[in-house]
Amino acid sequence: MCFLCVKALRIFAVKNKSEQILCWLTFTSFSQFLRVYKRIIQFVFFANYFVGLLAVALSVETVCQLGLPLNAIYYYLFLFFATVLYYTWAYTVPANIASSPNPRTEWYRRHHSFIKKSQLVIAIVCALLGIWQVKAALPGLADLPFYYWLLLFSIPVAGILYYGLLPPSFLSINLRNTGWLKPFVIGYVWAGCVSLLPVVVHMTENGLLINKTGLLIWLFVKNWMFCTVNAIMFDIKDYADDANRELKTFAVRFGLNKTISFVLIPLLLIGFVAFIIFAAYNNFGYLPVLINLVPFICLLMVAYSLHQPREILYYLIIIDGLLLIKALCGILSTIVSK
Repeated sequence: MCFLCVKALRIFAVKNKSEQILCWLTFTSFSQFLRVYKRIIQFVFFANYFVGLLAVALSVETVCQLGLPLNAIYYYLFLFFATVLYYTWAYTVPANIASSPNPRTEWYRRHHSFIKKSQLVIAIVCALLGIWQVKAALPGLADLPFYYWLLLFSIPVAGILYYGLLPPSFLSINLRNTGWLKPFVIGYVWAGCVSLLPVVVHMTENGLLINKTGLLIWLFVKNWMFCTVNAIMFDIKDYADDANRELKTFAVRFGLNKTISFVLIPLLLIGFVAFIIFAAYNNFGYLPVLINLVPFICLLMVAYSLHQPREILYYLIIIDGLLLIKALCGILSTIVSK
């Protein structure tokens, strides 16, 4: 805002009328560009398309690190749209609510009609892609080990219970209101979707016998801990609101410094140790290990930057962006190790 004010003052400082008009047109074009740019950023992040991209990127990282071929394009499309559908459902608000000081809530209020229509289209696309996916996987489903079935069942159940999507008359549970438990649930669902599902799809569609259960477990733990820490950082953002609602998150219970020292760092260490074991199984060299260490360091740096409150887009871009950095580093380390 201050930058725009300086630009406006410079325009009026120009004495030549034609130059003043030219400067004003330049200033107006720049202002319009900024408005369009802001709208695009809000659309990508508030409408959860970036989150869908993260799910795909982390799934690609999994198959790369396990030495598997990429999944079919329709699987990644299904994962992308299912993620967008799920997260957007959680933030949808009625059209008649009052204006909100929360930028994301206000964006959903102003774009209620678009969200309603897009959710319907995305739901139809997900249904069609889901049918296609199940049809392709049918031949191998019977041969899937029992423990895979248990994990596959637990992931959607955790996701449904997290937002309390079941009718209250049937089961009134909303894990999002459990405070300390909710980041572990988020991390578990994400780790299951991006670590387990790509492997199961390969096993059922292509009939591959993947004897990498040990590797998969350690990869799952690494992703679980990283995504859990990422979720706790969002709780730090919501510290004031959670405290007013008496929601006992780690940030509310212990404060920022203790949450970082006694919760984030230990969980990150567990995740990194899990990766070291995974890397030892895969015979990773020093360089791939160092590359995979980058997201953990970045995550700690961002955590310590949360002392100062920032706009919601900062958290959506930077904190969620850490997951993209993790995926890219994981893919790059696999390329380097070959």
